[in-house]
Amino acid sequence: MAGLLGCWVTGLLGCWVTGLLGDWVTGYPASRILHPASRILHPASCILHPASRILHPASRILLFLFTFHVSLITCYAQELKPVSNGSFTYGEKLTFKVYYDSYLTGKVTAGTGSLEIQEEPVEVSGRKTYHIIGEGKSKGAFNLFFKVNDRFESWVDVEYLVPWKFKRNTREGDYEYKDEVKFNQLTGSYSSARANRKMPIGTHDIISAYFHARNFDFSGLKPGDIYPINFILDDSLYLSVIKFVGREFVTTELGSFNCLHFKPMVVTGAVFSQPYPMDLWISDDKNHIPILAKSAVVVGSVKMELVDYKGLKNQVNGEK
Repeated sequence: MAGLLGCWVTGLLGCWVTGLLGDWVTGYPASRILHPASRILHPASCILHPASRILHPASRILLFLFTFHVSLITCYAQELKPVSNGSFTYGEKLTFKVYYDSYLTGKVTAGTGSLEIQEEPVEVSGRKTYHIIGEGKSKGAFNLFFKVNDRFESWVDVEYLVPWKFKRNTREGDYEYKDEVKFNQLTGSYSSARANRKMPIGTHDIISAYFHARNFDFSGLKPGDIYPINFILDDSLYLSVIKFVGREFVTTELGSFNCLHFKPMVVTGAVFSQPYPMDLWISDDKNHIPILAKSAVVVGSVKMELVDYKGLKNQVNGEK
C-alpha cells in the first residue's frame, strides 16, 4: 500500500476520502484537492472547461459529497430567497468510516469522518446561523506514516441556508492549510486572508451547499439528468457537473436503505479511466443523508459508509 486514501468523499466527503486515502493510492497530498488549472471556466456555461483538470483524482469522494449538492443550486442566483428547511435541525450528527477495499487486502479502514450541527444557533453578521462542523481523521496504523486531521466549519443562515463564514484547517502528513472566508451575501462578494473577490449572490462553500440542497425536491429527477456544480474553495469558484443514475436499494453494515444514486464527472488519467468513476448514494427520504460513496481506483476501490446517525429531523426510509 502506498500512501493514504484521500480526504473523504467531497466537498467535505471528497476532502476526507482524499485526505485519508488519496495519498495512499496516488502519492499526492490529498488536500491539494483542485488543480490550479481547474479555475478555467467554460465561457458559456457553469461547467469546467475541458482543458482543466477538474479535481485531484483522490479528492473526489469528500469534495463530491458537498459538491454534488451544489450542483442543484443555480450557478448565478441573483437574489436570496427564504428556504423552508424540512431536512435537518440542530443536534444532527452523521458519522462515517473511510476504507480501501480490494481482493488482495479486503477492507482496510483508514479513518473516520463526521458532520455535526451544533445544538444552538450562532449569530454571524447579524444573522442567526447553523454552526456546522465536518471532520476527517486518520485512524490506527495510518497515523504512523501519514496522519490526517481535517476540520471544516460553516455558519449557514437559518432563513436562507447560505453561508456567512467558512473555516478550513487541514493537516495531512507534512501538508497544512488554513483558511477563513467571510461571505457578503447582500453585495455578492467574499474575503479571506488571501483574496477579496466578487461572487454570484447565493454562492456556497462545500458544506453549506450540501445542507442547502438537502431541501430540494428530488421527486422529478430522471436517470441521465445532469446538473452544474458551483462552490468556493481556496479563494476560487469551481464548477463541474454531476449525473443522476436512478433510485436503488442499498445495503451496508448499518442497514438497508432506499437511495438516490448520483455520479460526479472527473478527468480521466492515471487513477480514473472513466469520466464518471465515482458513486454516491443518499437516502431517498426527507433527510437526504449520504449512505455510501465509492470511487474505483486502479486496484480496488475507496469507500465511505455511514456508520451512525442521531438527531435527524425525519424518519429514515430504510431499515437500521
